Amino acid sequence: MANFKLPLSGDVAQTINPWTAVFSPYGGQFGLININLGRSSAPRVEEDVLADVGSYGKQLGRIGDAMAVLLKHFHPQCELTAEERAALDALTAMLNEIDAIKRRHDRQVAAP
Repeated sequence: MANFKLPLSGDVAQTINPWTAVFSPYGGQFGLININLGRSSAPRVEEDVLADVGSYGKQLGRIGDAMAVLLKHFHPQCELTAEERAALDALTAMLNEIDAIKRRHDRQVAAP
């Protein structure tokens, strides 16, 4: 005769761990706030850079500070197209807005 059991009426061979059931789609991260930043071709490298070098904000901040220095000393020998000038103006405006926010939070800014 076949062995027939109703739900919750017999042996259960399945381990149920609520932590892994909830967090496994997110790489096993445990915390109140977890941010999935998308796919990466080298997630371990990205993880090490974030842990050892700096957050995305810090990396972008340093790039922005360097760009501000370059823009300050940029004197092209040829005439820029309208699109090129618009791109530089947009970058300058964004860096100025970031500096204003940094000043509001008493953080150091690249611009004098």
